[in-house]
Amino acid sequence: MAQVPVDESVVSACRRHAAAIADDVQTYVDRHTTVGVERTVARALGALGADDQGAPLANVLVDRYQAAGLLGHGIALPLGRALVRGAASVREAAERLAYGPDIDLLGPGPALGEVRRSLETATAAALAAIDGARTDREARKAALPPAREPLRYVIVATGNIYDDATQTRAAAFAGADIVAVIRATAQSLLDYVPEGPTTEGFGGTFATQENFRIIRRAADEASREYGRYVHQTNYSSGLCMAEIAWMGAVERLDMLLNDAMYGILFRDINMCRTFVDQYVSRRIVARAGIVINTGEDNYLTTADAVEKAHTVLASQFINEALAHRAGLADAQIGLGHAYEIDPRIEDSFLLEIAQAQLVRQVFDRHPIKWMPPTKHKTGDIFQSHVQDALFNLVGVTTRQSIELLGMFSEAVHNPLLMDRYLSLKAANYVFSAARHLGEEIEWRRGGRVEQRARQVLGEAHALLGEVERRTIWDAIERGAFADVKRTRHGGKGYAGVAAREPGYLNPLLEALEA
Repeated sequence: MAQVPVDESVVSACRRHAAAIADDVQTYVDRHTTVGVERTVARALGALGADDQGAPLANVLVDRYQAAGLLGHGIALPLGRALVRGAASVREAAERLAYGPDIDLLGPGPALGEVRRSLETATAAALAAIDGARTDREARKAALPPAREPLRYVIVATGNIYDDATQTRAAAFAGADIVAVIRATAQSLLDYVPEGPTTEGFGGTFATQENFRIIRRAADEASREYGRYVHQTNYSSGLCMAEIAWMGAVERLDMLLNDAMYGILFRDINMCRTFVDQYVSRRIVARAGIVINTGEDNYLTTADAVEKAHTVLASQFINEALAHRAGLADAQIGLGHAYEIDPRIEDSFLLEIAQAQLVRQVFDRHPIKWMPPTKHKTGDIFQSHVQDALFNLVGVTTRQSIELLGMFSEAVHNPLLMDRYLSLKAANYVFSAARHLGEEIEWRRGGRVEQRARQVLGEAHALLGEVERRTIWDAIERGAFADVKRTRHGGKGYAGVAAREPGYLNPLLEALEA
């Protein structure tokens, strides 16, 4: 592939700044837990199901301990004590503690060693569920290898999971390699995960464990029928980030949208809550072999894509550093960016290709996710189709790994089956017609593409240095990313953060970290 000359010493300096930024975040993470983390632990150990009002057992249990000011001990501690005292299973222990008269105020009781031993079987079963799903996925991908990159990624969003399953099979028939069931509007702000299958949702379909299972079955059927592996993805973000990561892991999802800052910037979720939750969610994802997709593409929907291109690169370095601290390999870190420069700007195509080339080279071992134009699309479907064609051309030329295909009906309506078919048809043409273009060209030294790449890298380096000096907490408060400002103790979900107490017990996280 053609290489654009960049200063590798500047790239290394960016990674050093990002590492220091991530270390500061990790210091906070290691001292705190959240209601989302503790619900994840409860679910993984076996506290499953919901009551007759639809409230998940994990929520009722954890909310009770949060209200009593005991969350910082870890929900595993009272669960283990209840097992020692005679509960037949983790679920029975959870029901006693959630609904019974005795909350177990963690006074005198069984020795910690005995409590730990009582949880060993449930912890081993949780890890076995993750590992079994990973082994199954790897076997299926070996039997039915995926298509060549860029992988063609499309979204379905009917609101009804059974209709989504039908559309998943239809998308695979038309050539899609990855199918994402977009979440119902504002699910990221719900502090619980609905139980069971759902058939009503505005702007998308609720992410639930049963819904994951239904789409997995449809994607597997399509894989067998069309002779290539069809990937499934969903959204591990919002107030239930870690819980959804657990569900995705055991239901064999291939990818999860999972970003360190997206929820903070675009959903006003508290940054303390988000940083803790993203770490635990990524520990689960790392064990599961799932590929994450980060959300830097969203920065360019609120900020100018030319002036703030460097913020995307800076955030990618930070996301990479945080992901490494959660145990993710480079091959699992799907960093995101987007084709969002105003098409009316002269040489906008060169500016886009410079950014894509730079990201591809800097993160050469990562599955880069390339997002289509949306911000500057109107109801002119013919112009949209041309923009998408140029986007596809950049993607195949610079060897982006994953392409979320653009829809000519963007800004008109949710895509119809035919809209998606035409988008796939156009992408297939461009990917085939320009398959080896990147191998046949060289970027002129001192040319526009090289100058733009050097400029973006230099500005990202300067921003990362400033963020390290002032901390990520301060940078977000000042609006350094996406022109959005959030405060450290503001936003949704901060009340669900708790400092870890001495003796905090979380056998699941300990096993994942080990």
